[in-house]
Amino acid sequence: MSNDRLIIQGGKPLFGDVKISGAKNAVLPLISISLLFDKSFTLKNVPDLADTRLMIKLINALGVMTKFYDGVIDFHGEPQNIEAPKELVSKMRASILVLAPLLSKRHNALIPMPGGCEIGERPINYHIDALKQLGAETYLQNGFLRATLPQGKFIGNEIKFPQVSVGATECAIMAATLAIGKTKIYNAAQEPEIVDLANCLIQMGAKISGAGSDKITIEGVETLNGCDYAVLPDRIETGTFLVAAAVTGGKIRCTHAAPDTLDAVLDKLEQAGAKITTGDDWIELDMEGRKPQAVRVKTAPHPAFPTDMQAQFVTLNCV
Repeated sequence: MSNDRLIIQGGKPLFGDVKISGAKNAVLPLISISLLFDKSFTLKNVPDLADTRLMIKLINALGVMTKFYDGVIDFHGEPQNIEAPKELVSKMRASILVLAPLLSKRHNALIPMPGGCEIGERPINYHIDALKQLGAETYLQNGFLRATLPQGKFIGNEIKFPQVSVGATECAIMAATLAIGKTKIYNAAQEPEIVDLANCLIQMGAKISGAGSDKITIEGVETLNGCDYAVLPDRIETGTFLVAAAVTGGKIRCTHAAPDTLDAVLDKLEQAGAKITTGDDWIELDMEGRKPQAVRVKTAPHPAFPTDMQAQFVTLNCV
């Protein structure tokens, strides 16, 4: 078999147990916060993905040392450079996540405009506007974003997003954590990955309340401490395995999962005819040999049905 294709022999129900990985959408901002301090920091349950390794390379290029082994990343040191390499940033839109912590730590940052998104235009103006409201000055020139922090620190303020943005909410949280004074974020994203970022920062000594709601309050602190933290289970990977079992009329048990992050998906699977059973860290789906029923879905920001599950449910509806 060549390396650029998969050959699949279909026609069989899927049965068995599968261990869920850490969430990609949670681990990328968690890697970025290693720029905020010079203490040792360890992340566990890290998924070994191309985006994960790319973000690690970006952190390394900025001066933070890492060791990645067996689903664990150890971080040491603090950022020495203020310019993110274009060859890394151009491959992944999530590279913009390093902007706020780099600016907080070094007071200057030079970031090429990020790439890596093939779903259409997804501008970063909300990220930039949030940083400006916290005291940063930014300039766009020749495809680069230059940002400075004239006061030497972010200054707490009220941020009201005109639309919900996960990345911009993460950016604002990271900027406000070490800011002077209090920051209130309105119309904040409510995704589980936002809660995971806040929980990790709180474990480090940050003062954050309201994560998981549309209003987040952050009282800036002087410094953060290192910690050991396990990345949230990947709800999209979990949902994908559950749909695969549903489509084939099978039975599957997802272990090391987070059922409370998948309410909208589990509800639609039950509507499709699946028998769903959950525990603290597992989800079981059993079609009992039946074909799924078509369901109507409408994507929207969390806690509604996630956009990243729409393709899987198109497949389910096709059968």
